[in-house]
Amino acid sequence: MKSILKNFINGILTIVPIILVIYVIYKTFLFLDGLLGNTLKPYLKDDYIPGIGLLTTILMITVLGWLSTKYISGKIIRLIDILLDKIPVVKTIYSVIKDTVQSFLGEKKAFSKVALVVIPGTEMHSMGFITSEQLEDFYSPLKDYVAVYIPQTFQVAGFTFLIPKEQVEIINVKPEEAMKFILSGGMTSSSKQKAK
Repeated sequence: MKSILKNFINGILTIVPIILVIYVIYKTFLFLDGLLGNTLKPYLKDDYIPGIGLLTTILMITVLGWLSTKYISGKIIRLIDILLDKIPVVKTIYSVIKDTVQSFLGEKKAFSKVALVVIPGTEMHSMGFITSEQLEDFYSPLKDYVAVYIPQTFQVAGFTFLIPKEQVEIINVKPEEAMKFILSGGMTSSSKQKAK
């Protein structure tokens, strides 16, 4: 009975992560393929191949990116950008999406600096990511502060704290490793030690 239970647990530990990753990739593929795929299906009918929607989406984004570098089309795209930035309610949603995309793919990437912060009144530390070092642009009295995003374990959510610069220690850890460490509750480091 013990060996059956042990094999079942081993099955969960090895197979469940694989199944979940395949499921997430599959659902992401269906979503991205459906963006333009649902528009193309009525025209292609029997000739539709899964993946054409995704390929068309990638191609369209690439062409629009190329057009944004050209003089006339670039001016039109910048005009749309300015208009979206002026419409009430829309400008809030647009700026959040734009800033989030730029923080991951732009030249100044957020989450590139891993920070260690002391929890006030304790000797405990928390790990997070510096998301902004120029808070005086946002509110001038915050010029000596930095914004640190601290993700929550086993969740996508987190908190953004404004912390004095001298209380933040930037540590030499890869952002991906730090994120894995935080989201797993520190278990990734212990599994690596066991592997060694």
